[in-house]
Order: sequence, then structure tokens, then C-alpha cells
Amino acid sequence: MKGEKTKMKDSVSKGIGKAMEEQVSPFGFFEIEHIRDGKVIDRRVVKNLVTNAGKAAVAGLVLTDVSVDDFDYVAIGTGTTAADATDTQLEGEISTDGGARAAGAGTRVTTTVANDTAQLVLTYNFTGSFAVTESGVLNAGAAGDLLCRQTFSAVNVQNGDSLQITWKVAVA
Repeated sequence: MKGEKTKMKDSVSKGIGKAMEEQVSPFGFFEIEHIRDGKVIDRRVVKNLVTNAGKAAVAGLVLTDVSVDDFDYVAIGTGTTAADATDTQLEGEISTDGGARAAGAGTRVTTTVANDTAQLVLTYNFTGSFAVTESGVLNAGAAGDLLCRQTFSAVNVQNGDSLQITWKVAVA
């Protein structure tokens, strides 16, 4: 009888270990369209990096007693330091000439599972010139928590240009 309990315990432990191998991780990408004179002159798709604060916020959404603000603000900047999971803000956020942080139009879209991807779309209309090299998603119009961030080679915008940025963050 004592040996049977040990066998049962061993098989239960093995089963739990296998179940715990499944993980939920947010990931995704964003698309940048540089528009000049009504025509797309550059289009890029860039993989995002979900920050530690972003992962904590996603985990908090599972619980009813943890308050998490919506991540519906898109920011762009001129920072060039590579994105890191410990980032809490953009390196050189733009706040003037049409490049200021703003709320994007949010929807949930389907990739592999119905409504498994959050999508934010925002169009910036510039009245000045910038070498845009970073973008991120935050949960406030000022300060706030950074869900994800990434850097990329410069998109040189000038007065009259637009950038349409589409962020997609999936949970798989």
C-alpha cells in the first residue's frame, strides 16, 4: 500500500509538470506606413518587445481585484537605444509638431483564435520634421506604463507627411 501511494504521487507530479509547460505570452508587431502627398512611400513591419510592466499588466487582467488601465496610447520618438524588457518609457518621445502621444482606435481582431489580438491604429500628421526611430504603447496620455516598445531605422518625416502606425499585440 505504501508503494502504491508513492506511485500515485509520482504520476500526479509528472502530470502537473507537463500542464505547467503551457505558457501565455503577449507578443506581436507593428506596421508603419509613411505617407507623402497621399501616397505610401515606405512601409515597414517591426516585431515588438513586450516589457516587464506590460507582462505584469496582462497577468493582472486575469484577476478581478487588480486594476489595470487600458493600453490605448501610441507614442513615437527619436530614441535609438535598443528596446529592453525593463524599459518604462520611450527614450526620446516626440511631443510637438503633430508627433505627440495620442489614443489610437482600438479593436480586437482574429489571428489564430477569435479576438486573440489587440490592435491600435493611429495616424500622425506632421507640421515639422523628425527622424522617427521608436514607437511604443502606453496606458496614459502622459507618463503611464509601457506595454511594448521597439526601435527601428529612421523614418524621416517632414511637414505635410503622415505616419500611420498599427500595433498588434496577441496573446498565445
